[in-house]
Amino acid sequence: MPILTEEMKQLVSKQKLGFVATVCPDYTPNLSPKGTTCTWDDDHLVFLDLRSPQTIEKLLHNPSIEINLADQLIRRGFRFKGVASVWREGDLYDRILEMYSANGLAEYIEPVQHVVLVKVERAQRVTSSAYDLGETEETLAERYAGYWNDLWSRRRSASSERK
Repeated sequence: MPILTEEMKQLVSKQKLGFVATVCPDYTPNLSPKGTTCTWDDDHLVFLDLRSPQTIEKLLHNPSIEINLADQLIRRGFRFKGVASVWREGDLYDRILEMYSANGLAEYIEPVQHVVLVKVERAQRVTSSAYDLGETEETLAERYAGYWNDLWSRRRSASSERK
């Protein structure tokens, strides 16, 4: 039975920014944002190594990995635990790059150092505790859309004041 449901695949396709946790040689966690996370098939996620030498080094030492992706507005998502394999050439590497190119992400192909294929062994839903307090997707989406819009407006204002 496939690990990745249609709901999970939809979230991954919409929320490219995920956070990847790897294990350091001293067994402490390392967290790194990745903006190229995609679904490869029913049991695998993939992301590109554009500027991730530490992530790759850690995965070569210990392939255990967790990827968290969440919809920032509705505060729901998934955590995917599994085992990563790192590729820098070969048929699979080429097919993964072809998928990114076919999906309109050809500009990412040139700087790719490696591709990371993650065999998802477990997937769990991640949900904000705000739902326990009676919040709904609609109220959370409105609140956080307002928050992000306000934050962006203040940033643009501050940037134009510096000019």
